[in-house]
Amino acid sequence: MLLGQRFAVVIPAFNTGARVRRVVDTLPPFVDLAVIVDDASTDDTRAVLTELGNTCAAVVLRHGENRGVGGALATGYREALARGAELVAVMAGDAQMDPADLAALAAPVAEGRAEYAKGNRLRHPDCARVMPAVRYAGNRVLSALTRLATGLRDVGDSQCGYTVISARALCSLDLDGLWRRYGYPNHLLGALALQRRRVVDVVVRPVYAGEASGVRWRDALVVIPRILLAVALARLAGRARVPRLGLPGTAALERAGE
Repeated sequence: MLLGQRFAVVIPAFNTGARVRRVVDTLPPFVDLAVIVDDASTDDTRAVLTELGNTCAAVVLRHGENRGVGGALATGYREALARGAELVAVMAGDAQMDPADLAALAAPVAEGRAEYAKGNRLRHPDCARVMPAVRYAGNRVLSALTRLATGLRDVGDSQCGYTVISARALCSLDLDGLWRRYGYPNHLLGALALQRRRVVDVVVRPVYAGEASGVRWRDALVVIPRILLAVALARLAGRARVPRLGLPGTAALERAGE
């Protein structure tokens, strides 16, 4: 537990192989539960997670077909809430998030100073050296657009997926209505902004090992701007709910061993 609150970490995994096991093995001792969601991986991720299995401290879920990172997080969030989590973090299954940063990231939410804490890699002194230049520039632009659309002036790295949310804020979200693929962080920030939730940034270390980005140009130039425009219009109209944006149907969910 962290400050007496049950703490869960949701770990979306798609073709991460053995790296997802490294994420689980390096979780800090205050983490009560790890929820790993295999988003229909086609490599050896399934075998790695089968070896990990389900224990009192970890549960493995599998999608029958790929739903995207947003879909994987929605599945993981629901499981964490069902198991009594009061604080829920997200750590990518590819080991690109430093577990040493988790306590500092969770502190504002655990202490009641915020309802959602978001990692900010761009303010870390290593960022300009470690993060590929195209990603660095793209994140700067998308973060500026996100601040403009949501009114969340302190969000400095909108695309960072290293986050912690309170159960209360999580229960208020329309998880089925959030965008499921790239653009999910922007849509979620928009939903929190419309509900006037307290969002803070926490500096985290950027971790890269030469991986190719899965973000397509269409995502950055069309999808995310479309999401942000919908959020901005909803905000101007005084709505309390982020709009749904034509999501596909829900696929089957499997539990490891079933």
